[in-house]
Amino acid sequence: MASTKRAIIYTRVSTGKQADSGLSLTDQEQTITPAVEARGWTVVHHATDEGISVRSLRKRPGLTEALDMLVAGKADVLVSSHLTRLARSVVDLGGIMGRAERHGWDLIVLDVGVHTGTAAGRMMLNAMGSFSQFESEIIGQRAAMTHRQRWAKGQWSGQAPELADSVRHRVARLRADGMTLQAIADQLTVEEVPTARGGRWYPSTIRAVVASVALDDELAAKRAAA
Repeated sequence: MASTKRAIIYTRVSTGKQADSGLSLTDQEQTITPAVEARGWTVVHHATDEGISVRSLRKRPGLTEALDMLVAGKADVLVSSHLTRLARSVVDLGGIMGRAERHGWDLIVLDVGVHTGTAAGRMMLNAMGSFSQFESEIIGQRAAMTHRQRWAKGQWSGQAPELADSVRHRVARLRADGMTLQAIADQLTVEEVPTARGGRWYPSTIRAVVASVALDDELAAKRAAA
């Protein structure tokens, strides 16, 4: 008879565009839930990090909460649909596995079919983590090269802005007029001006928009001088 372990589901996306690749939060949950139910386990928590890069392990509140619950004995197993949703760094992955071993909980990663409850599973996950980190570094090198080439041509080196130009330019004007980042964020929040992803405005968001407009102006000047 299957043991009634208490499972935490963990899902993560770094950008909204990942929905097109089969890695949306819903896709991940629909992969994990049947696997948990088939084992006769109980889901006690669904931890999620939305819009957060896999590179920032310590800045993922959803994963942090899940790990704290596991260490506190409030759950027995952490389940992720894909290794890339959990970690790409060997150091980060090793840290998670180390906590699992020290505190007696298990980690399951479905896409690589690994369960850390066995020595073979831990060895396999370490090996897969090394390949994942290598892949991440290669992708990063290619992206950096592409950015340099696009910048040299006076083109965008990243994703196109998601905010309407009218909002972006208004933010830049308010900042140029001397308003603080916090004041601009508060004003847009009061006016219920939507952000790119539907959340609230923060000073860091305002700073990013101002930087984006400044980059527009710099690229426009470079094209004009070409």
